[in-house]
Amino acid sequence: MFEKRALSNGRRTGRRSARIGAALVGAAAVALATAGPASAAPLWPGGPEVPSVQELIEGLTPPGVTPPQLPPQLAPEPAAPFSAPSVNPSNGETVGVAQPIIIRFNEAVGDRAAAERAIRITTQPPVDGHFYWASNTQVRWKPFEFWPANTAVTVKAGDTQSSFTIGDALVTVADNNTKTITVTRNGEVVRTMPTSFGKPGHDTPNGTYIVGEKYRDMYMDSSTYGVPVDSPEGYRTYVEYATRMSNSGIFLHAAPWSVGAQGNTNVSHGCLNVSTEDGKWFYENAKKGDPVIVQNTAGGTLNGWDGLGDWNL
Repeated sequence: MFEKRALSNGRRTGRRSARIGAALVGAAAVALATAGPASAAPLWPGGPEVPSVQELIEGLTPPGVTPPQLPPQLAPEPAAPFSAPSVNPSNGETVGVAQPIIIRFNEAVGDRAAAERAIRITTQPPVDGHFYWASNTQVRWKPFEFWPANTAVTVKAGDTQSSFTIGDALVTVADNNTKTITVTRNGEVVRTMPTSFGKPGHDTPNGTYIVGEKYRDMYMDSSTYGVPVDSPEGYRTYVEYATRMSNSGIFLHAAPWSVGAQGNTNVSHGCLNVSTEDGKWFYENAKKGDPVIVQNTAGGTLNGWDGLGDWNL
């Protein structure tokens, strides 16, 4: 009987502590709204200091009761150890489910941990992810898995803020075994396209690529990666509907000259060749940040530090 009463008393004590904690946090929030900053500061030069919200909570807590901690949304932000950086995606953009957050600093960051603490990334719905550093002037953040479609994201890094949206989940899988590209939107197949991958010696790397820039038309030029145009392996070819998949020069683009090979033979220099109709469709529907997954080639794996290869790290 005594044990039951003690347990009941413990429950009442726990409930009472919870009520006290909620009341104190509410009182502190009111104090924050009326008294000003979250950290102690004088009302005027030489005047009395305004206590921090956490100090108010601790001062109002009855003896013997552990003071509750300030909720994260009311906690003071740590000072940013950097000037206003650039943030990609930019404010108002809609991007794909594979898009990383890229923060570029104006100066080298010495204390990476302090910089990470000063960056706030909030999402609706909540999404877990992690930071990874490309250099002392660039940090990236991505979720552990592709973003959920239609997620709202806000990034606050010092004096820079960007709010953007994740759009539909447009996921492209290019399989060398079938020489076919399959595109799904939110899990439903919306397009299949015969393709030709890189020929032997120019095998397309496997891995997850991220859609970058798109060009209505352009010249593919081997000299941009060190192979002279007039050499046996050189080329300078006009193409239409070119969608970049990697910074190393791999595109999905229209290649009407290889339609006969598409679906059965690899003849490209590494790009994904498709018909003009399919290239146009992909150009018009794919957006920055959409993933393109290449599989079953003999080309190794796309470098994770390519700039659009983050998911291969």
